[in-house]
Amino acid sequence: MSNNTPDNLKYAETHEWVLEQNGIATVGITDHAQAELSDVVFVELPAIGKKLAAKSPAAIVESVKAASDIYAPVAGEVVEVNTALSSDPALVNQSPYEQGWIFKLKISDPNELSSLLDAAAYSAKLG
Repeated sequence: MSNNTPDNLKYAETHEWVLEQNGIATVGITDHAQAELSDVVFVELPAIGKKLAAKSPAAIVESVKAASDIYAPVAGEVVEVNTALSSDPALVNQSPYEQGWIFKLKISDPNELSSLLDAAAYSAKLG
């Protein structure tokens, strides 16, 4: 199993990653999650302006195997979605940490970031 877990990101136990920059959280699914899902065929993006509670379903990723909820790792308001996924959902598989991001949130409570796992803790969870 590949363990592509960048150190600069935070991770949720539900396999989302977060890159926080200036109060904005970019969210996607981890390399482990995309590998488990296999070929992603559709991504249902959240609506811009939607307010999300931490750990609430935000998006849906459908693969040839299953549909999977993507959760908001922290509370916030959706400020941007990755529209490229509408025409090329496989970006989630090909580039989970770069072009395959799913949505961006304006973080409501920056303290919630401290509840997320660092790369070492997430990797340890994967075993």
